[in-house]
Amino acid sequence: MNIKLTYNPQLSTRNHQLKITGSKSETNRLLLLKALYPNITLENASNSDDSKVMIKALEFPNPTTHNPQLIDIHHAGTAMRFLTAYFAIQEGKEVVLTGSSRMKERPIKILVDALNQLGAEITYEENEGFPPIKIKGKKIIKNKVVIPVNVSSQYISALLLIAPKLENGLELTLEGDLTSVPYINMTLALLNEIGIETFFENSIIKVNPLPKLRDATRNQHTITIESDWSSASYFYSIVALSEIGTKLQLSNFKKKSLQGDAALVEIYKSFGVETIFNSDNSIIITKVNTDYPLSINLNLNDSPDIAQTIAVTCFGLGIGCHLTGLHTLKIKETDRLEALKTELSKFRAIISVTNDSLTLEASSHLLWREVGGEVSIATYQDHRMAMAFASLALKVPIIIENAEVVAKSYPAFWEDLKSVGFQILQ
Repeated sequence: MNIKLTYNPQLSTRNHQLKITGSKSETNRLLLLKALYPNITLENASNSDDSKVMIKALEFPNPTTHNPQLIDIHHAGTAMRFLTAYFAIQEGKEVVLTGSSRMKERPIKILVDALNQLGAEITYEENEGFPPIKIKGKKIIKNKVVIPVNVSSQYISALLLIAPKLENGLELTLEGDLTSVPYINMTLALLNEIGIETFFENSIIKVNPLPKLRDATRNQHTITIESDWSSASYFYSIVALSEIGTKLQLSNFKKKSLQGDAALVEIYKSFGVETIFNSDNSIIITKVNTDYPLSINLNLNDSPDIAQTIAVTCFGLGIGCHLTGLHTLKIKETDRLEALKTELSKFRAIISVTNDSLTLEASSHLLWREVGGEVSIATYQDHRMAMAFASLALKVPIIIENAEVVAKSYPAFWEDLKSVGFQILQ
């Protein structure tokens, strides 16, 4: 489904509060922990396709070595990593994890190697190092492994999530430059929240075993999931590209967040956006000035998922940017760096990318007149491409190709855009 996106301020709902569902990152971690410890209750869980895939996979009816199950996780990279670790410790069960054609191009060798070194039994069904993979669940006794960490923090989180269910816990030695540290800290914090002891210093992470959750009062293990900062980023971009005084209220966000993408609060000050935290855990984001720098330099190693939004925001404001720490974007739903270069070039942006960085030259606001009519944005089966480019409809009509891809993380995105003044035609 392709849609035409324009902006009409007269359609905007005044004083509208958007309720963004729970963080996909937190939800998927907690869904796995709930499968391991059933007396956990979750509130404000993500309604994303990725989380629905996790739920469906974890509810599969008892696959056995005599009746192995094929589990298709489609485009859900987080689910592929986390479920690989989960099924590796399900004794007597056997599954084949597969996914979309793009998923079969996304590497998983580092995680598989680490699990096999611990005593798991995982083999490749097609190409070495890539899904689909066959997993025969086993009891894992070994508790020490070294893992390279310069590709994806999800490999580490996958191991940490199953660690308390291993007989001897787990000691991970991290080798290389750490990527996306907040996501590792998020995983450890969620383990701590349900009573699991962890230790993280320098390049060593230890997780103590915990066969069962300790006796709890009825509500002790109810966890309310914070809303998704990655999803909030698109509204930060909209406010940044709007007139002074534009204001939006979003719920349910914490000032002390586990999510690395909460860095938005500081980053968007450079784009004239102020954030106020209310006592009810809502935030109000307001455009307060147009005193922008000519260019900004950011290392997004800890929050790579907001790189697309920031690049588009900078272009929309005519600001240059040099973004680094982006090496993980090459192996996402698409090669996000090349995709950004291709799509922003349609607006006559001057942009260059490397394996881990993006550089955008500052541009004149007169550029929008040169662009002329509507511009069609390819989304490459990538939800973040669709949502990151939406804010440019404030400047020029745009076509978003395969707009349904947003369901991967934010199914209500287009409806929420309508409520703040965007017009959508199919």
